[in-house]
Amino acid sequence: MKRILWIPLWLICAALVFAATEDIGTFATCKHCGMDREKFSHSRMVIQYEDGSAAGICSLHCAAVELALNIDKTPSLLQVGDFGNKTLIDAEKAVWVVGGAKKGVMTRVAKWAFERKADAEKFVAENGGEIATLESAIKSAYADMYEDTRMIREKRKMMKQQQMPDHKH
Repeated sequence: MKRILWIPLWLICAALVFAATEDIGTFATCKHCGMDREKFSHSRMVIQYEDGSAAGICSLHCAAVELALNIDKTPSLLQVGDFGNKTLIDAEKAVWVVGGAKKGVMTRVAKWAFERKADAEKFVAENGGEIATLESAIKSAYADMYEDTRMIREKRKMMKQQQMPDHKH
């Protein structure tokens, strides 16, 4: 009987370790925008749901989209890439920086996560921005959603036009 109880616990632990180290292989591109998650490993996120499903995304912007589209699914774990060392960390325990001079991923107002408060404070000293919690960073992502979506559409339109061989203005 005890052996049977250890199997689910072992599977949960294995899944967490796998998600923390192999997420880029599992989720090579962002589910919502198609961006290369390895290239954006400093901002990537993994959302695991209570039903056992998971999503890999490139940024807090796309995580906000994911959470809004899956309103009936309860997240059990949110992980984010540490800005400095790019390893996945618990997004709720992370020290977030909102704003600053460094260009954000999928957003005009950057949102970065750090495992250590000292690293976040150093980033703010060098780049500006404000120390924040996950909750305030997500609120900012939702508040920025319209402008960010418009910005992304405009960038993609310009890229399409530049890729057309005989494009005339």
